[in-house]
This record gives sequence, C-alpha cells and structure tokens, in this order.
Amino acid sequence: MGIASACILALSLLPALATAACGRRPVIFNFGDSNSDTGGLAAGLGFVLPHLEGRAFFLLPSGRLCDGRLVIDFLCEALNTSYLSPYMEPLGSDFRNGANFAIVGSTTRPPELPFALAVQVRQFLRFKMRSLYLLAQGATKLIDEQGFQNALYAIDIGQNDLAAAFSANLSFAHVVQRIPSVVDEIKKAIEASSCRHFWVHSTGPFGCLPQKLALPRKVNSNLDRHGCLITYNDAAKEFNARLSVLCDELNAKLLNATIVYTDIYSIKYDLIANYTKYGFESALMACCGHGGPPYNFNQNVECGAYGSQVCAIGSKYVNWDGIHYTEAANALVASKILTTEFSKPKLRFDYFCAA
Repeated sequence: MGIASACILALSLLPALATAACGRRPVIFNFGDSNSDTGGLAAGLGFVLPHLEGRAFFLLPSGRLCDGRLVIDFLCEALNTSYLSPYMEPLGSDFRNGANFAIVGSTTRPPELPFALAVQVRQFLRFKMRSLYLLAQGATKLIDEQGFQNALYAIDIGQNDLAAAFSANLSFAHVVQRIPSVVDEIKKAIEASSCRHFWVHSTGPFGCLPQKLALPRKVNSNLDRHGCLITYNDAAKEFNARLSVLCDELNAKLLNATIVYTDIYSIKYDLIANYTKYGFESALMACCGHGGPPYNFNQNVECGAYGSQVCAIGSKYVNWDGIHYTEAANALVASKILTTEFSKPKLRFDYFCAA
C-alpha cells in the first residue's frame, strides 16, 4: 500500500467507525500533555511555535506540536464536532462542545506543579462552577448541568512522569517504584470530577521515540528487534498494566460511571513494528530535527530551530519532531481507536452521547 493511499484510507475510515451524529450534542473535556494539547501551552505561556508546526493541515502553527492534527482532533471529527478549544485561550474559543485542559509537558506529580493533572482538574471544576453560575445569571451558549453530566472525560497522561524518572538517572527498579503514585493521581482525578463517562488512554512506547533513541548508549543490547529501547518500553508496559487494573477497580466501585481503558501502547507499537505495511518509509527517524539518520534528533537543535532540517513529505514518517507523531500517524492511531478492538470495555467512542 502506498503512503498516500494508506493515509487516505485512515482518514476515510474515521466517520464510518463512529456514529454520523450523536443523539445529543457531544461534549468532551480532555486532560493530558502534549499528545493532546491543542494550544494550551501557546495560550497559557505565550509560546510562539515554529512556523513548521501545523503545515500539513492548518497551514500555520495551531498550538499543536505536530505537522497537523492530533488524535483528539480526529476523534472530534468522528463525532462531527469542532476541535476542542484550549481552556486558557481567551480569543476565538468555543466551549459549547467542551474544553481542553491538556498542556505540553504536563505530569501527574508533583500534583501542585503547573500544569499537573490535579491542576487541570481544578481548572475544570472552576470552569464548571463558572458556567453554571453564569447560566443562572442569564448567560447562553454555555454547557449546562446535564451537559456536564453526559460529557466524556478523556485522560491521556503519564508518559512525562516516566520520562522524567529516567532523565533523573533512576534505575529501572526505581522508575517502577514511582508508578503507583502516578496511577494514584489519575485515580484521584477521576474520583474528584464526580462524572460518569471516562475515556482513559494508556501511554505509548516512548522507548521508540527518536528523542530517547538519540541518547548516548554504550551498547545496543537494550534495543529490541524493532530498534526500540527495552527498558523504557517495559516501564510503559508496567504503568499501563497498573492503569488497566485501576480502570477495572473504578468500574466496579463507581456504579454510575463507565471508565473505558484504551490500549494506545499496542496501537502505536504495531505502527512502529509494521510501518511499511501502513505506507510509511521511516518509523524511528524524525521528519523535523537535526542530525540526519538514524534518528534526526539533536536536543540542542530541535524542530524549527536554526540549523534544523525538515522532510519534504511528513506522511512518509511516523514521527514528526522526535517526540510527537505526524498527522498521518495520528490519523491511523485514531482509526484504530474507533474500531473498539483496543478498548476495555469494547464501547464505541460515541457511547456517551448516543441516543
């Protein structure tokens, strides 16, 4: 299958794999890090992103660390709803279909650090309180109590916690020891929201990211057969196993709530391992970066910086900038999510807004 045809197939599947229209207006609140940040960092801290960001779809920087759309964008498209506005974007935002609290670099711990998951949850609680207050004062075009109750709460966080632990030169055993406290923060977030519908993503195989692979190493014995770092991916698997158990426990405990756990790790690792099947030419080399093969990543010359190089056709690459996926890869990930094959329980993404 050619690159173009693979991408076109993934994009064409999106509306077919989800309902064409929900029984009621779909409302989504998203919490996470750069994997789903649609502009929070740019709005909140005034960061100006390189002009290359967004080139494949938005044609200019949109606040996303990607050449185009993120997975959350494609999931919104599948519900025929607009992209989520960042919570901290004061101009041009439309919060009638929810809000995005995800911020680049976010972790779960320490919980008081901006913009940790606990901070994002507090932002949401304030958003809800203000919305209901303003509605009571006669405001319109805001989400009402029923809208909050029927909304989907999506969570995609944890990768930065693991990466930070490895960056602190902790041993694999010590990294694993930190995982229960990370998962516990996600538990607190779900319980604090007092909501009904949750969509929780596992973390991806970050041992396959060019950023990690470009780190100095003495030998290649820590690489698996697809060229990914075994210890990093083993930590991701351990985190995901505990996160999956948490979702099972909360489904049993919170009788009026549904928590869907989605195995993003398996989706992304399959994409890395079988990249040629999906029409890509490179799985482990960044489209935008510095240094050339095998990874085209240099932490001192990141994508968009002076001296960086960018590939001509991003859809030939799985990875955009050494850390984040290209729009083409995100489209394929979203299409896999929408099959329900990787979710537990196997509910359609539109289950929360079906009639």
